[in-house]
Amino acid sequence: MNRASDTIAAIATASGRAGVGIIRISGPNARSISETIAGPLPAPRMASFRRFQRADATLIDEGLLLYFPAPHSFTGEDVVEIQAHGSPVALGETLEALCKAGARLARPGEFSERAFLNGRMDLAQAEAVADLIDASSRAAARAAMRSMQGEFSGCVQAAVESLIQLRVLLEAALDFADEDVPAAAPSAVAARLGGIAEKLSRVQKAAAQGRRLREGLRVAIAGKPNAGKSTLLNRLAGTDAAIVSPQAGTTRDVLREHLVIDGLPLILIDTAGLRDTDDPIEREGVRRAQAEIEVAELLLWIVGDRDESDETQAHPAQPNAAILAQARQSLIVRNKCDLSGNMPGVGVDHQGARVIRISAASGAGCEVLIAAIKQAAGLDENSPQVYSARARHLEALDLALVRVQAAQELAQQNFDAVLIAEELRLAQQALEAITGKFTSEDLLGRIFGSFCLGK
Repeated sequence: MNRASDTIAAIATASGRAGVGIIRISGPNARSISETIAGPLPAPRMASFRRFQRADATLIDEGLLLYFPAPHSFTGEDVVEIQAHGSPVALGETLEALCKAGARLARPGEFSERAFLNGRMDLAQAEAVADLIDASSRAAARAAMRSMQGEFSGCVQAAVESLIQLRVLLEAALDFADEDVPAAAPSAVAARLGGIAEKLSRVQKAAAQGRRLREGLRVAIAGKPNAGKSTLLNRLAGTDAAIVSPQAGTTRDVLREHLVIDGLPLILIDTAGLRDTDDPIEREGVRRAQAEIEVAELLLWIVGDRDESDETQAHPAQPNAAILAQARQSLIVRNKCDLSGNMPGVGVDHQGARVIRISAASGAGCEVLIAAIKQAAGLDENSPQVYSARARHLEALDLALVRVQAAQELAQQNFDAVLIAEELRLAQQALEAITGKFTSEDLLGRIFGSFCLGK
């Protein structure tokens, strides 16, 4: 059965009561099916008042109806949109009437999937639609809009075109070696490859920032017991999310808070205090804390500002320096400066290391800490070169860059044109997976299956 030939319908607005609710219908029979409940359709893209009826002519609801004929619609197919009252009961009955007339319920993301399959948008643009819906900050919404409008895809396609041009040059010389086709100069090929690698690096940076805006920066708060980790979590979250007590070892498990601070989405993780203990529950908390440190994108290492002990001294469980070495990035935060008498803000410890002094209890210095977190994230939400991106996009960009750099190395060494061309082919294949020109059906199913109904 060719599911793409079905006419699909779904409620496109969120569940619950509202002033207005929207139903979408898309497919070859969208027009005739809609006419069974609403009568003749209005002129294309003109809203018209209609009463929506069951097959027995009893009234369900009334509202506006719009018709978007193919190919000038979101999906590229005939699309009808019903804008009725936002009653879950009335919308459900209207949808039921449409299904009895020949439509079927749409799968999650099926409207966007059809838009992709019908060439109305590429895969990265389709994913950006879902990212815009899920955006948790204005910066994330702007990045998603740029990707939805094709800016991210345009950068990827520009890199693909550069790869194609260079492949043509190399492969023509290989395929027509007997016809005096000039061979590419090794130095020129290496230079062009360097330019492509630089272009990919810029796109990679913009995509990495976009992924952080979409998914949030994973930040672990760690340190010894009673350093003020939970107090800092509560301060940044603006709520009493964690229990705070003067008793050491209060936090036994990992606590996660999803929040947006100054435009940056964060996954803030409070962990158990790191120390040796005979308590099996607390020992498990320490193990989980160390596991979170290893996967965190940023570690906030919290120590008391009155504790002038050497930062690299071993606590009974593990050396502090070794903990910091596990983290991808780390910030040393000296808490309780209200008790030590030191000024909040950026400073240095007794060894000359850069630290940020704060008082989690009063909030003093926390604005400096937030600025440092944003700097560590490499985020400039005002940059016009930040695109909404996903982990699979970054993996594809990483692979393409590795292939291009391998080709550049070959060009600078023995200049094996066959191997260089193959590396470029693999780089192109990786990039085309981003826009969907080279994508498996299984991947499409996973991507669009994560969308909401009606999109």
